Amino acid sequence: MNQAPTAEAAIEATRHWLEKAVIGLNLCPFAKGVHVKNQIRYVVSRARSAVELHEDLIEELKTLQSANSDELDTTLLIHPWVLRDFLDYNDFLAIADDTLAELGLEGEIQIASFHPQYQFADTEADDISNYTNRAPYPTLHLLRETSIDRAVNAFPDAKEVFEKNIETMNSLGHAGWQALGMPLTSDLVSKENNEKQ
Repeated sequence: MNQAPTAEAAIEATRHWLEKAVIGLNLCPFAKGVHVKNQIRYVVSRARSAVELHEDLIEELKTLQSANSDELDTTLLIHPWVLRDFLDYNDFLAIADDTLAELGLEGEIQIASFHPQYQFADTEADDISNYTNRAPYPTLHLLRETSIDRAVNAFPDAKEVFEKNIETMNSLGHAGWQALGMPLTSDLVSKENNEKQ
């Protein structure tokens, strides 16, 4: 039977990924500030269906909207037990964006996407460039638009971040990624298959 992670383990793995990969490799130059200031909310959804996850997403969007931005700037909604297939997850992103519109939060909050099997269009599944968006578990990243605007003003070359990230990942390679303590997708799939046996 598949062994589900505890909420604490999911948060610990996500925080490790944030510190070692996202911040450590400077994949997102805006992440370090909110991390150092403890302005990131880590939430593990217990959802087992897209419907349940949608309910959690609505709750977290409202929580972020109503919170003081000096105390809570961004939320990582980790959902280990649902949308584990990337194509299903990708389809859900349209629902997430529609939810922003329904709640009147367009232009106020943005949703970024991270997944263990993340794959950009026109890339092979094992392309190292995909790892810029590969988190330990499926994750919806809720960001305030005002924070994004401030970050872009602080980093005038923000549009070049993606290109720099690809260069970083190509230099790092799969072995370098593993050396950071990050699993390769094939490792995760193998682990899940073993746990199911």
